[in-house]
Amino acid sequence: MNRRQFLAASLMGSAACSLSPRKRPNVLFLIVDDMNDYGFYSTLGGVKTPYLDRLKTTAVTFEKAYCASPACVPSRAAVFSGLYPHTTGAYRNGSDPWTKPPLDATESLPELFKRSGYRTYGQGKLTHAPVGDEKLQGMWDNRPHGGGFGPFPPEEDQVAGRFWGWTPWDGPDSDFPDVVNADSVADFLQRPRERPFFAAFGLWRPHTPFTAPRRFFDMYDRERIEMPPYREDDLADVPELGRELAAVWGERFVVSGRETEDSWRDFVRAYLACTSFADWSCGRVLEALDRGPHAEDTIVVFWSDNGYHCGEKDHWEKTTLWEKASLTPMAIRLPGSPHAGRVCRRPVGSIDLYPTLAEYCRLATPAHQPEGESLRPLLDDPETKWNRPALTTFGEGYASVRDERFRYIRYPDGAEELYDHEADPNEWSNLAGAPEHDVVKRKLAEAIPAQFAKSLGGRMG
Repeated sequence: MNRRQFLAASLMGSAACSLSPRKRPNVLFLIVDDMNDYGFYSTLGGVKTPYLDRLKTTAVTFEKAYCASPACVPSRAAVFSGLYPHTTGAYRNGSDPWTKPPLDATESLPELFKRSGYRTYGQGKLTHAPVGDEKLQGMWDNRPHGGGFGPFPPEEDQVAGRFWGWTPWDGPDSDFPDVVNADSVADFLQRPRERPFFAAFGLWRPHTPFTAPRRFFDMYDRERIEMPPYREDDLADVPELGRELAAVWGERFVVSGRETEDSWRDFVRAYLACTSFADWSCGRVLEALDRGPHAEDTIVVFWSDNGYHCGEKDHWEKTTLWEKASLTPMAIRLPGSPHAGRVCRRPVGSIDLYPTLAEYCRLATPAHQPEGESLRPLLDDPETKWNRPALTTFGEGYASVRDERFRYIRYPDGAEELYDHEADPNEWSNLAGAPEHDVVKRKLAEAIPAQFAKSLGGRMG
């Protein structure tokens, strides 16, 4: 979509909603951290997410939604800027992209909302990277409270450092920043607002450390948990650079993986408990919205910044180019949509959220050209044609492309992976060397950028 088309689309209004064309909708933007597809698209592990299950009955769920980068900071930078990592150089955690060109001068999504007359309100883990005071004031009408990753497990429960441990928490719920921030956002949503608002709630869970109130651990019988699919020779056909990505958190799989299955089971249970804790935190905010004065005029966006391995492919956490790290839960609820409860199976990216909200909320023309595509056609008809694959990158020359059936990966040295998800959803068989798939590879490779911006730095893990 070029700039003229984008402006024209923005002026068309929110016809897909039941809102008056003169009234712009509010937005509630829910961001969870490191939530994978367990419970959202599958039932692996028996994960319990009743509040998100309820949200999905009122929203369009995007079954194949992918992050622009499989790590917190670059993924959020892409969503809040509408620009891909290969354009900005923000590929990895620790890159501090909002303090460097080009993002220091790029109009973020909250800034665009604020310039367009919206009240902006943020709490929790949002950019997860430093933002200068002037830009921060341009983003938010309040001063967002973060809170951090804690509480951390006591030393005796730590397995590989304080971030890698699990503990059922017996202290008050308010020990968790997610609970404190949910209280604040819930209070904000229950007050009548004359101006439209953009409210963002960023959760710290289910990110490590795997601590959560004990009742969420009690939801899971340790012995009945379905463990992640695993194959011992899984990485035998993976190129060297792919194995290097998998080894970034190698110590964690050594101490809580296949060879230490009791520990692996404990950690999977703890991840499920933290997922249910995040579900409950989101549910409290959603219930506050639905009980408040803005239930009928608020768009709800739910997404996770990246996916998450729980031992699949010899790996814990994210930062790979495989399905588990790049597939992200995502759902959008439009007031009065006739497609509530529908599932869209087209491949989309979280990069598409910026232009989608700009269109529905009739925001001012952004100061730059967003690189995503508005999801309005799919929200109007979840089965409409969509010929745009999803792109994920994790460094200069590291690219992964996903269409409805295949995932194609290419590394800086030219090594490749190709997986047929119809036959191989676990990505166990690399088909890149099979000549009969050359046409598929060439087609998907067209989505890989010809040039990658120089990296802003950061770390692999």
